[in-house]
Order: sequence, then structure tokens, then C-alpha cells
Amino acid sequence: MRPPHHYRAVDLDPADRAMLDYAVQLTRAPHGVTVETVATLRAAGFDDRAIHDICAVTAYYAFVNRMADGLGVDLEERFGG
Repeated sequence: MRPPHHYRAVDLDPADRAMLDYAVQLTRAPHGVTVETVATLRAAGFDDRAIHDICAVTAYYAFVNRMADGLGVDLEERFGG
């Protein structure tokens, strides 16, 4: 069972669900993103700019985290988490 804080465990509108499904796929299995995957976002109401922004934010988040991991940055220690 998914923890209650997982986005799939809450009632979301179809556009939010599509956006989050895409972000998870891009994060976990980017090689699986296809034209059909992007078409799902369009069908949910996102235009090209919005799709670009979703992709850019998701990719940037992954990039920053991998840079921190690659440099051995301990964010919890640094920021008292």
C-alpha cells in the first residue's frame, strides 16, 4: 500500500495527475518517454509551453540533486534537516 502522502493516494484532477505521472516517468525511466507520453499531457490540457516547463523543472530538479550527490553534499547536515 502506498503511504498517504503519495500523490496517487489523493484525489487530484486529471491534469494534475497527468503532470505528476509524467514527472515520475521522466525521473525514473526517462528512456520511456515517447510522443504518446507527451500526447497524454496535451490531452489533459497542457500546451507546448506548459509541457516544456514541466519537463524543464523535472529535469532541473534531477540535475541539481545529482550534482549534490556527485559532490558529496549533505544537504540535511548543511541546513540542519
